[in-house]
Amino acid sequence: MHYKIGIIGLGSIGIRHLKNLQDILIEKGCTFCLDAIRHDNSNQIEASVQDKLNAIYVLDEAIPDDYDILFVTNPTSMHYSTIQRFARNTKHMFIEKPVFSSTNLSLQDLGLLDGSQYYVACPLRYKKVLQYLKSQDLIHEAISVRVICSSFLPDWRPGKDYRETYSAHLAQGGGVAIDLIHEWDYITYLFGEPEEVKSIISKVSSLEIDSDDLAVYIAKYPSMVLELHLDYFGRVPKRTMEIFTINDVIIVDLLSDSIRFLREGTNMDFPEDRDSYQKRELQHFFNIIEKRENNDNSIINAQKILKLARGATV
Repeated sequence: MHYKIGIIGLGSIGIRHLKNLQDILIEKGCTFCLDAIRHDNSNQIEASVQDKLNAIYVLDEAIPDDYDILFVTNPTSMHYSTIQRFARNTKHMFIEKPVFSSTNLSLQDLGLLDGSQYYVACPLRYKKVLQYLKSQDLIHEAISVRVICSSFLPDWRPGKDYRETYSAHLAQGGGVAIDLIHEWDYITYLFGEPEEVKSIISKVSSLEIDSDDLAVYIAKYPSMVLELHLDYFGRVPKRTMEIFTINDVIIVDLLSDSIRFLREGTNMDFPEDRDSYQKRELQHFFNIIEKRENNDNSIINAQKILKLARGATV
């Protein structure tokens, strides 16, 4: 099988997908060509990246209309217009999260094609530690859950001024509420959609940004309550989920890829690197477009998660 693939936006995540795609397609025994579609050529592409590309286009050029897959990896604020513009240039799309920066956008106006797959990234679902939880009955025993993702925005991108990143600017799709939409994604993956959500989304720190740096939620489920805390100002990175059951307290650490059962006194480790679970997601995506698995994170589902991140009950 041959795949013609374009990557729209060649930032860090676009480059990661480019490298992982090459590995996966070689493993699948497929032939392929990988193109980059960029806003402009102002930033030079490293030779090691350029060597993997068949062609490089800029947006004001004529773009091929016979792609099998287009990856949408440009800034979140540009996703809607990008999908709308290129829907007819490709059979399928892989869209980076968050799907959009606003919940008030019409899916009918996107011009999506019947029979095509539009999948939105949700890579944390594919971490071994969360896959293990999903496969067990532990989550169904929860009566209360507490989730936190805390980190210091200036440390996110070494060598780059955090004030110049999209995260710092609401108009560019920044803000902790949707920047860290991963948490709402894996929460709904494990526990489903809540019945009710209350939230506080605000700017509270001294960071020089105009986007929100704190988002706190209380979510009501039929048999449990969930608390979620997201911030840009935590000086010690933390990404954990505490599951309270009748019999134990289970600590899930997504940074160390471990699970601790406090009452039992047992620990479980699921070590892996980032490329491992992102490759698993890409393999799942190929299974979707090759009709071996169902699309479990369509644009419709991703928009529901975006509404939760914005503090609305869906």
